[in-house]
Amino acid sequence: MDFSLTEDQHDIVEAVTKVCSKFGDDYWYNLDQSSAFPEQFYQDMAAAGWLGIAMPESVGGAGLGVKEAALMMNTVAKSGGGMSAASSIHINIFGPHPIVVFGSEDQKQRWLPDLIQGRSKTCFGVTEPDAGLNTLNLSLRADRSNSGYLLRGKKIWTSTAQVADKIMVLARTTAKDECARPTDGLSLFYTDLNRDHVDVRRIPKMGRAAVDSNELFFDGLPVPEEDRIGEEGKGFHYLLHSLNPERVLIGAEAIGAGQCALDKASRYASERVVFDRPIGQNQSIQHPLAECWAELKAAFLMCLQAADLYDRGEECGAFANAAKYLGAEAGFKACTQAVMTHGGMGYAKEFHVERLLREVMITRLAPVSQQLILCNIAEKVLGLPKSY
Repeated sequence: MDFSLTEDQHDIVEAVTKVCSKFGDDYWYNLDQSSAFPEQFYQDMAAAGWLGIAMPESVGGAGLGVKEAALMMNTVAKSGGGMSAASSIHINIFGPHPIVVFGSEDQKQRWLPDLIQGRSKTCFGVTEPDAGLNTLNLSLRADRSNSGYLLRGKKIWTSTAQVADKIMVLARTTAKDECARPTDGLSLFYTDLNRDHVDVRRIPKMGRAAVDSNELFFDGLPVPEEDRIGEEGKGFHYLLHSLNPERVLIGAEAIGAGQCALDKASRYASERVVFDRPIGQNQSIQHPLAECWAELKAAFLMCLQAADLYDRGEECGAFANAAKYLGAEAGFKACTQAVMTHGGMGYAKEFHVERLLREVMITRLAPVSQQLILCNIAEKVLGLPKSY
């Protein structure tokens, strides 16, 4: 088995690194303080063509696979921007996938070029306050109207809704008790985020301040019939096609944040002198950092394997879940150890490792918890009884 990157993949990493190098620690520090969206970073990535890395060439994308996307997102997070940088463009990489697979040709041409070129921003409305990870218990209603649908209800933890002009949203078009299966009756829409009918409220949170998270209140948002993706009632099935790529990308991003923190910790340990010797000369400093390096490398190999399986059309669910699990754990551990290596200075914002730690925490929580991933692997791989 060959784990080496191709020449083209090396070129991707090099080119993305070049774009990211223009946005140093001060850029991300200032956005963390101001809670402002990284607009210049977003537009530079769009201008370089990276927002369409996994989109079809027919709509202006690069037509590459999840493996290349994972390499890109790992590089973005590793550059110093952490999850703020990765999350500002994350939705473009996996979010439109249901449009690519199930959308009509008219929908693809109408929606995807604007996303790829940075003329439009979107957000993704799935999670609800009373449903959490139980997606089948969603209650946002899409009621029929003369021209399409009217959406009423709530969503929560919808990222980038403050800056988005579009939303992909999962809503119930048939009551759950009227469906033959709990996975039926949910429909997927991509439509205008019209503030006249949607109240967008920002949620203050511990990290990733530059990328907003929100609670959305829908009060009769009109959605034209032509903004429904695929068949009515099949939305949950369409959504499943983007879950495995998203898990791989989240894992790769968490690893990137951990690698960035590890690099900062290693440099600090080499330069910081206590008792007439650099603290990095002490094994109590060396060994935890070396352990983090090994775990980050191992987790990234799982990401690449999961992405490779997906790109070849093979079953990859367990591997994608494992990639997200291992990436989040390794990234979190590396960021934590980076703070500890800096000692008291790790608690200071000027050294940036505390920001990376606050940001990487989200990868252990979303889009699926670590515990639910373990439940899935236990059931699907080990053959154990379902626990939920």
